[in-house]
Amino acid sequence: MHNTHFAFFDESSKKEIRRAILKAVAIPGYQVPFASREMPIARGWGTGGLQITLSIIGKPDVLKVIDQGADESVNAVSIKKLVHETTGVKLTDQTKDASIIQSRHRIPEVPLTKDQIIVLQVPEPEPLRKVEAKEYVTKKLHAEKEYSAAWLMLFEQIMKFGRTSTAEDHPVYVHNRYVMAPSPIPRFDNPKMHQSDALMLLGAGREKKIYAIPPYTEVKSLAFEDYPFTVESFEGKSCHLCGATKTFLDEMIDPETGDAIYQCNDTSYCISRLNENEKSEVAESYV
Repeated sequence: MHNTHFAFFDESSKKEIRRAILKAVAIPGYQVPFASREMPIARGWGTGGLQITLSIIGKPDVLKVIDQGADESVNAVSIKKLVHETTGVKLTDQTKDASIIQSRHRIPEVPLTKDQIIVLQVPEPEPLRKVEAKEYVTKKLHAEKEYSAAWLMLFEQIMKFGRTSTAEDHPVYVHNRYVMAPSPIPRFDNPKMHQSDALMLLGAGREKKIYAIPPYTEVKSLAFEDYPFTVESFEGKSCHLCGATKTFLDEMIDPETGDAIYQCNDTSYCISRLNENEKSEVAESYV
């Protein structure tokens, strides 16, 4: 891609986005408006996260991009190609080697460190949108710390299903102040936001909002005392490839038997475990 600017944007654009990021870090969970730029990808395909990544990335950085756990999906490959061609930074599939991780719908299985930043792509940043359509009203509710509508939404789920039924994007309470949409990550990933070593940045390009969770911030998933928050359970199940039992698993159908089998959603984590298992088998063969 022919472009005169490092990381696609001109410096003024990157500074404006970085100022919004700094404000978001200073006020955890607060949605900061920003002038979302036109991008060479369609809105809704990660433009918010991509604008954050392009604004903070530097030549020494190493980038990893995942889409619903996969490093080689169309969305992930397209974003990696754009960033690499406009910056020349190194790319990796390994979570531990990345300084910046841009993700759609997942937080990696490998624990993040204080030297890393994860950028989450967000389609709908407003956690109250399902109960209130007007933007000026939701802003007022956040200002007044009035979240009864969010609690009512969970209460209605319990009355209807006997439990909270949000499969993803379950709202969280950040720093005992703002209710926040964690992006469409599964419930399984919500606890990873609490007291995270890494800085978490969330961007919604279409909705023109940036918000953040600084390292070591209190993040609690909304839940009632008598109906505590729970994550998806994979008890008794394991990845049919690497044998992992403590990861988020995708259910699949064995084409040969027709039975349900399970596989790690985080593909790079699964491959790493497979490589480690192969090394162990080779080492044991020499014992």
